Amino acid sequence: MKPDFSIIVPVYNRPAEVADLLGSLDAQTLKNFEVILVEDGSTVPCREEVERYSSSLDIKYFMRPNEGRSIARNYGMQNASGDYFLFFDSDCMLPPRYFETITDRLRAEPLDCYGGPDAAHDDFSLTQKAINFAMTSFLTTGGIRGGKVSMDRFVPRTFNMGFSRRVYDCVGGFREMFSEDIDMSTRIREAGFSIGLIRDAFVYHKRRISLKKFWRQVHVFGMSRITLKLLYPGSLKPVHALPALAVVIGVLLVLAGIFISPWWLLPIGVYLLALFVSALFSTRSLRVSLLAVPASVIQICGYGSGFIRAWVWKILLRHGRDINDEIEMRRGK
Repeated sequence: MKPDFSIIVPVYNRPAEVADLLGSLDAQTLKNFEVILVEDGSTVPCREEVERYSSSLDIKYFMRPNEGRSIARNYGMQNASGDYFLFFDSDCMLPPRYFETITDRLRAEPLDCYGGPDAAHDDFSLTQKAINFAMTSFLTTGGIRGGKVSMDRFVPRTFNMGFSRRVYDCVGGFREMFSEDIDMSTRIREAGFSIGLIRDAFVYHKRRISLKKFWRQVHVFGMSRITLKLLYPGSLKPVHALPALAVVIGVLLVLAGIFISPWWLLPIGVYLLALFVSALFSTRSLRVSLLAVPASVIQICGYGSGFIRAWVWKILLRHGRDINDEIEMRRGK
């Protein structure tokens, strides 16, 4: 029988995480889906994990050369049977009633494209829980990410995103670029399709397992915001520059605290205390809250410094890809 949904997941050297993802899919109360796993040039494939669940899940498994996650997702869509394509990261797990939730919601209120938030599972490490707080808190850049709609128009992200085959036929696949999901969501919106947030359709997202990797990730996020501004000139909002502004103000306060008076450091101390209290209220864990403070600082500084770096290089100095090239890229040429 034809599935309602096609789950498409690019994979690169993550067999253990794929096992957790497949286990969570196997535990779904409604299995109206197929699973398409695309190995993007992995040297440590997840074939054994796929075979373990092949009798209980409808799985299509493909090995591809390493061309990037967008190319892998596009290949998955080309081989999908469902009328609705769903995208998760390989380090995600789904609660048991996920497909019941989206099936009921999409029947009651059809959406061409939807997204959902992410959360930390009880079994996640302390660092993963701290990073999850940093990525979702209103005190960091969480206010402009996937699960928040108050500070910016909602933008589905590929850790928890779906759209119809009709959208794919009209808009096409993902571009191989950083923040390719924001680019895709923007193209979907500009094509006139409906986009909505399904708050109850959350996933457990493990994210990075070290603060060093987390820094690299959010730094790239900040840089990609400038690329998106070149592609979509009206997409850059003042809220997107807040982390960069925070970095500049933070540096000035530190310098003033060193050379003028320690009292200049008081605003930074108040902000760090607010992060700790908010994390303690949210996670109810002292250890996670203590880790959440440096994780949040990394989130702000990594994103903000990446934004500043790309703005200086691409906008101020006009290096890197020419703006006309960005426009051609937007047109798919």
